[in-house]
Amino acid sequence: MKNPLAITKEMKISGIVEKYPQTLSLLLEKGFHCFGCPLAPDETLEEAAKVHGFDLEKLLEELNKATQK
Repeated sequence: MKNPLAITKEMKISGIVEKYPQTLSLLLEKGFHCFGCPLAPDETLEEAAKVHGFDLEKLLEELNKATQK
């Protein structure tokens, strides 16, 4: 059964960090330093991964693991 609280590619970066603050360090470590950027509040994880050149599935896996801690 899928965890209803799991992070998905459609979630906005700002919403992920707000709901799961433990993901912030991972996002910063990966190079997501755009939290002050005007586009950041509306950027989905999928869009951010594409812009930053990250493997979306791997990023989702890592973020969801971080929510388990």
